Amino acid sequence: MSGRLSPARTSVQYAVRKPLLDWLDAQDVRGLRVLDVGCGDRPYDALLAGAAEIVGFDRPGNRYADVHGSIDAIPVEDASFDVVLCLQVLEHVPDPAAAVRELRRTVKDGGRVLLSTHGVYPFHPNPDDLWRWTHQGLERLFRANGEWSSVTVRPGAGTAATTAMLVAHAIDLLAKRAHLRPLGTPLVALLNAAGEALDRAVPLLREPVPGSLNANYHVEAVA
Repeated sequence: MSGRLSPARTSVQYAVRKPLLDWLDAQDVRGLRVLDVGCGDRPYDALLAGAAEIVGFDRPGNRYADVHGSIDAIPVEDASFDVVLCLQVLEHVPDPAAAVRELRRTVKDGGRVLLSTHGVYPFHPNPDDLWRWTHQGLERLFRANGEWSSVTVRPGAGTAATTAMLVAHAIDLLAKRAHLRPLGTPLVALLNAAGEALDRAVPLLREPVPGSLNANYHVEAVA
């Protein structure tokens, strides 16, 4: 859990976790009722400490969740939350359209759905890994499945950091199979640092333009 709140450059997930953490840290949920869909072990509760209430939802069997069920039938009342989180979940669900409609049902008019999911990322079943998106695909998915006053989709990491992440994954996998994983760790850290620095130095690399690679997207949909 601590790695989620302080992602290290030695992690192959750094290009996803660090921008996601920064995005969440900038959200103001003070005094609001928050639903965390796919809450896992609730690593981000500390960032939401000012919320009036945080309700965790997940599949049956998750002892950290307050309510359980399927993402297309969340057992809460209509329009009962000010903010609905859905972080790194959508790529795993069988019916993303039904999931988005359910997120819209649970959020109040004027409330926000904050969702993150992958653009370019290695296969990682948990238990399934079904989907990848572009920013245009995510915007269309939301607008076709609910009435929203606005939908904003922005990349997390840019092209340089995403490319570095993919190379880092390959190095980490090879080192792991050769039983030399500690030797790959400095290379992973170097790649993450270089990719992050290059994205910062060249703003265009952070934009979703033709030819770009984006590891993750952050969606803010206002009901």
